[in-house]
Amino acid sequence: RELRPELPAPARYSARIGHRLAGCGADARALVEACAVLGAYASLAEAAALSQVAEPVPAADEAVSSGLLAATVEPGHTKLVFAHPLVRAAVLGGVGLERRIALHRRAAEVVADEGRRLAHQVAAATATDDSLADALDRYAGERAAAGEWAAVAEALVRAGRLTTVRAAREDRVLRAVDAMVGAGDVPQAMAFADELESYPAGTLRDAVLGYVAIMRGRPAEAEALLTEAWRHCDPEREPGLTATVCQRLVLHALGRWDGKDMVGWARRAIGLATPGDPSAIESEAVLGLGLAAMGRAEDALATYEAAAAELPGGAHPQRFGLGRGWVDLALDAPEAARPLLEAAVPTGYRLGSTRISLWAQGWLARTQFALGTWPEALETVQRAAAHLAEARIELARPLVHWTGAQIHALRGDWDQADRHVGAAAVGLHHYEVMLVPACLARAQVAEARGDYRRVVEALSPVAQLGARESIDEPSFWPWPDVYANALEMTGRLDEADAFLAPHEELAARRRRRSAQARLGLARARLTAARGDIDTSRTEFERALAHLEHLPLPYDRARVNFAFGQTLRRAGKRRDADAVLRNARDAYATLGARTYLARCDRELQAGGLHGTRLSAGMAQLTPQERAVARLVAGGATNQQTALELFISVKTVQYHLTHVYAKLGIRSRSELAASFREEEPAD
Repeated sequence: RELRPELPAPARYSARIGHRLAGCGADARALVEACAVLGAYASLAEAAALSQVAEPVPAADEAVSSGLLAATVEPGHTKLVFAHPLVRAAVLGGVGLERRIALHRRAAEVVADEGRRLAHQVAAATATDDSLADALDRYAGERAAAGEWAAVAEALVRAGRLTTVRAAREDRVLRAVDAMVGAGDVPQAMAFADELESYPAGTLRDAVLGYVAIMRGRPAEAEALLTEAWRHCDPEREPGLTATVCQRLVLHALGRWDGKDMVGWARRAIGLATPGDPSAIESEAVLGLGLAAMGRAEDALATYEAAAAELPGGAHPQRFGLGRGWVDLALDAPEAARPLLEAAVPTGYRLGSTRISLWAQGWLARTQFALGTWPEALETVQRAAAHLAEARIELARPLVHWTGAQIHALRGDWDQADRHVGAAAVGLHHYEVMLVPACLARAQVAEARGDYRRVVEALSPVAQLGARESIDEPSFWPWPDVYANALEMTGRLDEADAFLAPHEELAARRRRRSAQARLGLARARLTAARGDIDTSRTEFERALAHLEHLPLPYDRARVNFAFGQTLRRAGKRRDADAVLRNARDAYATLGARTYLARCDRELQAGGLHGTRLSAGMAQLTPQERAVARLVAGGATNQQTALELFISVKTVQYHLTHVYAKLGIRSRSELAASFREEEPAD
């Protein structure tokens, strides 16, 4: 099986290009054919040497004028590329087999890059060649040491095709598929899946198929395969293969978000692998995450600092940048996280893996959200979603769409928010690292709608997980405060209290200020609901103090809004007005239109900044007007109560007075009356 077979150009297109090529002089034709053999791009010097054209510049000019080639001129280097990939396919298809083989043999002597040289030797081969296959295998090993998995996969597929002995051929194909997954090319790996399934059971086969299952988000399948692979490992005879299996188990533990297992398997892999082995390097990149997920933040940072001093070149810095950036975000350092995650995104020539890039983009979007740069966050989500559609790495899908769902909901773009929620959706059988962001996306959209019962429902799968120790580690997955707040808003005060206490204690012990602030909001609302407004005020002020000097504008706005809403409900309208205006200013800067409108309604309900009203509206109190506005807009009594932070009975009480003052008897009449009154408002 070819990794990416070159497809021929359509016959009519080939004929048109052939006619255009025939109109060129002999030197230009030879140069264009040489470029077609050399690949997608070639330097002018390489093309001249291969075509043996004595005066390549006039020939190149002619080829460019004919529309066959394009030239990019840089100091000391001229690069030739085809105007379109189909042009190259048409030209190459017109070169006879014997001449093409001869050109590939000569090209292997012309190009300097070892990978390209070997590729030309493969193209010139007409039968199996174990010597060339061995050379490709050695080259794959060199590229693996640099973490360049796409190059590894390509070399090993070619080596497998040239290998005589079946067992050796299968070993190379297995390692090629393993490298495809490492590069994030799951569709290509899946194209080989049937072939792999036909291979005899063995440690490497099970480890590779387990790796594919991880990327596809299938924990039960991955665990069965990797457990079997581990059972057959022999650390004494095959320490390298055993280290590889350990590294796959590291990734499985990452999917489970199990810090203890991440650390345990990573240390086994590092201990078994030789220095510089990819299994050890990739495991070390996850080790810091595992330590942080266990609450050992200082050890995590020390691990990354030590690794940075000895980090090899190639694509490996991408992995460590992702891990360190992820940890920095969780440790309330989003400004430090952003450049690390930005650097982990690119995947150009030998720069890194699509798999790592998708995770980096997912956490970069969360970082941009936290910092308040929401347009950038949405651009990151859009790019990542496009890459995700091609790579089909299910493991990263919910993370990518979580941020899109939340921002669109806060902006009031409900169709877009619901689309992202749908794209993030997973089942209980998926990995925890998929389930938690999927549930958060659904919950935060429901919270933006003011539907707190749906918030509880959305986060219940997370609350019911059997092992939550690492998931509950403060600030990695900010779900506890959302859940506790929803419990309180739906009247389940005792449940909210019991749920909050251990999370508050852990956040305080870890000294994680953003988590303390978010949990403090829920605690302050709960305290107010129990009638202790003075203590509630103190708790809100403490929550805001935790956020002081942290670059987290949305968290600060959220606390201020809840604080102002609570003060208004307690009748402290002047204090509420100042706090709500702080929240409004922050929401306006962020573009959070959903909460901007709520701030306006809260400020209007406070009655300190009244506007000229029509005779009908002037009869209503500020609170009655706020209730009437929501009900006239189609809100139910329950939704109105949640929106204004009052009871359903209070809504009914205000509606009774509104109906009497306006001389109406139904909600439809209220809506009509409100439409008539609104222009004068």
